[in-house]
Amino acid sequence: MSDFFKTIKATSQGIYKEKMSKFIAFAVPVATADEAKAVVKRYANEYHDARHCCWAYMIGTQRNEYLSSDNGEPSGTAGKPILGQINSFELTNIVIVVIRYFGGIKLGTSGLIGAYREAARLAITAGEIIECHEQATLTFNFPYLAMNDVMKITKSADVKVLSQQFDNDCVMTIQTDADKMPAIQARILNIPGTACL
Repeated sequence: MSDFFKTIKATSQGIYKEKMSKFIAFAVPVATADEAKAVVKRYANEYHDARHCCWAYMIGTQRNEYLSSDNGEPSGTAGKPILGQINSFELTNIVIVVIRYFGGIKLGTSGLIGAYREAARLAITAGEIIECHEQATLTFNFPYLAMNDVMKITKSADVKVLSQQFDNDCVMTIQTDADKMPAIQARILNIPGTACL
């Protein structure tokens, strides 16, 4: 199991033309399947006059959550080739949407597969592929008197504080590299009065 994964840094675009048909591909970094579906919906609405809005996404460091759609194209000619490019580049946390404007000339099964594959590849290569470290979050509460001890741990380790609430009983949510979290969690839970939520 790897704690690292590859994705793209920001949204990128590729355009491919074949026999009068125009394929506009967008590669977008996402963190969840819901986010990916929202991206698909946004492009489908924006390009509502296009014949097809085909897509594929892959989520998670294990790369085991994925889905694709041919959106009316013959089965297996659009979504699978797009997903194939995500796999070829070993990417995850990404959705690729390919908008097709039909040019009046049918491309046939192999023509469609090639066009969707190439459009997806162009969108990926137009962007910047980055390597990320899997993150883990921890929410815990602690007594106000333990504030200094908690702050020492969060400042000494490579920890990002996502939220904090200070009262008689304090609550904090932190994020760090997944492989470092068990050790940080153990240090925090060693402080009297702390507990994970």
